[in-house]
Amino acid sequence: MNTIPKLPDEFLALCQSVTAKRPKAVIDHILQHGFVTTEELKEQYGYNHPPRAARDVREHGIPLETFRVTGRDGRKIAAYKFGDPKKLRFRKLSGRTGLSKTLKEQLIQQYGCQCFIYLEDMDERELQIDHRIPYEVGGEPELVPENFMLLSSSANRAKSWSCEHCENWNSLKDRKICVSCYWAYPENYSHIAMKHVRRIDLLWQGDEIATYEKLKAQAIRFDKEIPAFVKEIIEKEIKKKR
Repeated sequence: MNTIPKLPDEFLALCQSVTAKRPKAVIDHILQHGFVTTEELKEQYGYNHPPRAARDVREHGIPLETFRVTGRDGRKIAAYKFGDPKKLRFRKLSGRTGLSKTLKEQLIQQYGCQCFIYLEDMDERELQIDHRIPYEVGGEPELVPENFMLLSSSANRAKSWSCEHCENWNSLKDRKICVSCYWAYPENYSHIAMKHVRRIDLLWQGDEIATYEKLKAQAIRFDKEIPAFVKEIIEKEIKKKR
């Protein structure tokens, strides 16, 4: 039988202040049962990426611990329970949800109103503030623009998925590894989530869309996927200039 530890009133107050659907579901389940499994998050709540739901809770300043339990099929699966209440981050600006409007304005003034990953000009309302170094690795940084980045929702999801599947996120916790990662500093990196790869994200906007459609038509004509076709064009141009 699972014993649910008594939690400090201050801890409970913060838990009850969370209203966003995904983290609230995790918190309420743990408050009732002591822990929640990835199996339950998928089947009972429909969250196909449980680590993202757990991260939502942590970003509200609530510590979670990951441990292993036996699933219904007999295999070991992950589960989450509250961590040490003493590690609760009682800071007005802790976590993504509390990052201030002033900080966002400073980021836009310094870097422009665009996604750091896709370099896409966007409306301010569509940009989200994210830590360059994930909180789970680097902790809460000083609230200055240099420690944060602006991301579109799709870039934020891509970064979250990649980071949460990285060995550094899950076990090493070495800040220096994050500093040299694409997801923290896309302008100057040596790896992507500890993998020896390089990437470039291209967007065509406005009048540029006509160029993209021509590129797409040519790729189809040569029976090639667009990324492979673009690489081929770049390689030919580089060879021409040697």
